[in-house]
Amino acid sequence: MDVFEKCEKVNEQYRSVYESGNYFFFRKLESAQDAEVMVNGRRVIMIGSNNYLGLTNHPRVKEAAIKAVEKYGSGCAGSRFLNGNLEIHEELETKLARFFRKEAALVFATGYQTNLGAISALVGRNDVAIIDKYDHASIIDGCRLSFGQVKKYRHNDMKDLEKILDSNKEKGKLIIVDGVFSMEGDIANLPEIVRLAKTYGARVMVDDAHGVGVLGKGGRGTAEHFGLEEEVDLIMGTYSKSLAAIGGFVAGSWEVVNFIKHTGRSMIFSASLPPALVASVNTALDIIDEQPQLIAQLWKNTKKMLQGYKELGFDTGTSETPIIPIILGDPMKVFGMCRLLFENGVFANPVASPAVPPGRELLRTSYMATHTEEQLDRVLDAFQKVGKQMNLI
Repeated sequence: MDVFEKCEKVNEQYRSVYESGNYFFFRKLESAQDAEVMVNGRRVIMIGSNNYLGLTNHPRVKEAAIKAVEKYGSGCAGSRFLNGNLEIHEELETKLARFFRKEAALVFATGYQTNLGAISALVGRNDVAIIDKYDHASIIDGCRLSFGQVKKYRHNDMKDLEKILDSNKEKGKLIIVDGVFSMEGDIANLPEIVRLAKTYGARVMVDDAHGVGVLGKGGRGTAEHFGLEEEVDLIMGTYSKSLAAIGGFVAGSWEVVNFIKHTGRSMIFSASLPPALVASVNTALDIIDEQPQLIAQLWKNTKKMLQGYKELGFDTGTSETPIIPIILGDPMKVFGMCRLLFENGVFANPVASPAVPPGRELLRTSYMATHTEEQLDRVLDAFQKVGKQMNLI
């Protein structure tokens, strides 16, 4: 049997999608991530980005990146563990710890590596990782790399979570949950998760990739949103959403963060985050602190779009954040709608299994503080036109 045989089978599936004109992955952008982007020489409104605060093209962020390259060069030429640890890495960790009101923070090269390194380091042979069924793939893969057991509970189902906790009383337990779920846009029931964790002696780690810069008065995420910053043991996040770069971090007690720092393989054996990205994140944190009106505008835009879609008759599920799914439940309808929206000047993301369960296929839309009222009105007009064209509304 040929190990490459599987490749041909999968490629056959993609070939039919190519030929039908419904392939909308790896689209080539020809401009900065902004409220409008250039794709194949055409300007379209971007509602498929995680750039919630619109900082990726902010003049101060770009200036900070340029200055960092001028001082430190383009890369670090090795792992932080040995030769790639710059002073600005440690400055960013201090700022992240202060921002999230924790004792310490640790910078990783990507958000994906953060979950891989932190979870696999913490969950040992006699431990159990307890995760929501809708948790991000990086959480699932981090659990797979650990030596512990993995238990999944039904999405945001606290009774199911309690059953798992009750049946694992004698083991070390780490509950790992997305603060904001990346496809459905709903928020974890963190108050109840924290209550159950205390009752059953579990620890709580929140992946707040889509919560940072979005939830909470100061943009500190889901724990701040619920007033539970002191109750959540670990906050994990990425820079590729509101923080305008790429990379990741974990923040918590000095003892736990220092343990991950010296045992997290995905950090130890990866080259360190380039200087330009470190400086970008550092500046983005300053802007979030200085300009709370960005978060206020993001929520104004979010409420407008949630209301607009509901009035048009689209199913937005249980979303209550800037991630607003348009649930269609049919992959061909999703791809067809994505194509027609693009023809009408709107860039949205098609999402099908395995990213969502079969029958839950959707268009993933997401919004920025920098979207104008006029742009959002054009998006709603496009959805109305395409929805009627496809007999969806």
